[in-house]
Amino acid sequence: MLTVKTPQDLKQHVGEEMGVSEWVTIDQQMIDKFAEATGDHQWIHVDVERAKRELPIGNTIAHGYLTLSLLPRLGSQLMKIETSSRGVNYGSNKVRFTGMVPAGSKVRMRSTLKAVEDVKGDGVRIISDVAMEMEGSDRPVMVAETISISYA
Repeated sequence: MLTVKTPQDLKQHVGEEMGVSEWVTIDQQMIDKFAEATGDHQWIHVDVERAKRELPIGNTIAHGYLTLSLLPRLGSQLMKIETSSRGVNYGSNKVRFTGMVPAGSKVRMRSTLKAVEDVKGDGVRIISDVAMEMEGSDRPVMVAETISISYA
């Protein structure tokens, strides 16, 4: 985990990997709750029996946006700013879902600090390169360039 005292101190760590999170299991219950929250009930996510019959992997798969939604949860394991008054998600420049995540899979996040830019109000815009890795896979299942803002 990258730990700094103030948001401005992040500037000294541009280009560094912040770390790798713990594994989290994306089970069918999590997928079903996400479907309920978003209204995305496409059968590839929620119909276990049909997925067994019709999907090449024989299993339901997580929503891409479910995988993306894990970034705040896992990112909190990678960076800590000791004296920040607040932080906000600002968005993403790029997001690609590069692999399927079957129900029951374990994923983790790996992140590198790409840029830190001053913003009005004594804050910094933090741009990170993020990869979501799946246990047993050689390549990431999601890659993103994310943006957040942290204020002193």
